[in-house]
Amino acid sequence: MTGLVGAGLVASAALSRSVKPRGGKNLVSMAARGGESYDALVKDLETLVKEKECGPILVRLSWHDAGVFSDGKLKGGCPNAAMRFTDDGEGTFGANAGLPDVALGLLKPITEKYVPDTIGHADLWTLAANVAIKVMGGPDIKTRFGRKDAESSADSVESQVGRLPDGDKEIDHLREIFAPKGFSDKEIVALSGAHTVGKCHLDRSGFDGPWTEEPLKFDNSYFKDMLAKEWTDDKTEKGNPQFKSESGTIMLISDLALLKDPAFKEHVEKYAADQDAYFADFTTAWVKLQENGCSDLRDSL
Repeated sequence: MTGLVGAGLVASAALSRSVKPRGGKNLVSMAARGGESYDALVKDLETLVKEKECGPILVRLSWHDAGVFSDGKLKGGCPNAAMRFTDDGEGTFGANAGLPDVALGLLKPITEKYVPDTIGHADLWTLAANVAIKVMGGPDIKTRFGRKDAESSADSVESQVGRLPDGDKEIDHLREIFAPKGFSDKEIVALSGAHTVGKCHLDRSGFDGPWTEEPLKFDNSYFKDMLAKEWTDDKTEKGNPQFKSESGTIMLISDLALLKDPAFKEHVEKYAADQDAYFADFTTAWVKLQENGCSDLRDSL
């Protein structure tokens, strides 16, 4: 991601890990249902997340697909899976490095099995992220369906600039990016908490390292660590500024910026102390992100 994840979500940082291979049972009880095909799809996604340890990059895929939405000076954008086209547009954005090849490569067997007969691309990416969050220990997020898939790269937004956040920017930048999407300060902090999973990859974002010591566990460690650990200035081999702790975890400028403004810090402190409160607020903000720019969504496939 170039800035936040995903949520807060650093747009140039990759929420992914090396991949390995499949097994699992249905742990997800999301409200949307579509019969046996839906249950089989969810089970296949759970298996993929567990065996390939790819939950973070699936979260990032959904975040970057939906996160281009804006209703400020820039208009339009929505989750439409435009990234699957790599001749131009969103599939070529630097912020999306690793998504058209790695993330979609991981999803390819499931895509070939279920798209388009059971589900569309954009809905699949949304559901995959929500299954991943649940499998990693996070909240059980309801997925609604009916997103319209892009037909070509021409259905992309014009640029990542002004739409996806940068990891080396401060509070004013976060508000400039997220306010036109309809997010409050509280929601910006809640979305930033998605950095509790995954890591930055030097070859994709120029940043390097995991935010937490258990990057495949979705909990409130991001907020706890932000407050409890000592962060020292660091610079990656690519020259990007970041912060590092003695344990090797990192924070970006956009992460620690949340402590500089009292309107943001109060939510960091709340979420560090109360994981249930974090999960509740994250769910609300995350569903808004995934549904921005969409209409006539339904509860079942």
